[in-house]
Amino acid sequence: MSRIATPATIDAAPEASRPLLNQVAKQLGSVPNMFRLEAQSPAALEGHLGLSGALSKGRLPAATRERIALAIAEFNGCGYCLSAHTYVGTHLAKLSPEEIAANRRGRSTDARADAAVVFARQVAELRGHVADADLAAVRTAGYDDAQIVEIVQHVALNVWTNYLNEVARTEIDFPVADGVAA
Repeated sequence: MSRIATPATIDAAPEASRPLLNQVAKQLGSVPNMFRLEAQSPAALEGHLGLSGALSKGRLPAATRERIALAIAEFNGCGYCLSAHTYVGTHLAKLSPEEIAANRRGRSTDARADAAVVFARQVAELRGHVADADLAAVRTAGYDDAQIVEIVQHVALNVWTNYLNEVARTEIDFPVADGVAA
C-alpha cells in the first residue's frame, strides 16, 4: 500500500489534475498508479508530463530512452519504475529480454546505444561529475551536444520518478520485473 494517498480514480484526484489524468488515459489507455500519485500535486503532474512530452520530441530514439530508464531504475532500486519500463520496453520499444537485462546492468547490446546507457549510468553514479573521457566516449559513439543534454535530462527525470515511487512505495500495477520485491 502506498505511503502517500493515491486517488483511486480520475474523479477522486484534485480538480486541477483531472484534465492531465484524462490526457494520460487517452495516451495510455489507463492511468497507472504513478500518475494518480503525482496528481496529488497538479504542479508536479504537469511538470512530469511537460518534461516527458518535451523529451519525447527530442533526438534520442524511444528505445534508447527506455534503455536509460531501465538502467536508472535498476541503479536506484526502484521496483515500480523497473517494472513499468520493463513492460514498456518489451511491449512498445520492442526490446529483447537480453537487451533489457543488459540495460539493467547499465549496458546495451547495441554499440551506439551502449555509449548512451553507460554515460547515463555514469551521470547517475557520479551525480553529474563525469570526466572529460566520459564525454569523449559518448561523443565518439556519435552523440552530439544536444543529445548529451537529453541524456542528462532523461537521467534527471527518471531519478525523480524513482525517488517519488520509492518514497511513496507506489503499488506496482505492471507485471513485476524479475528481481524486484512485490
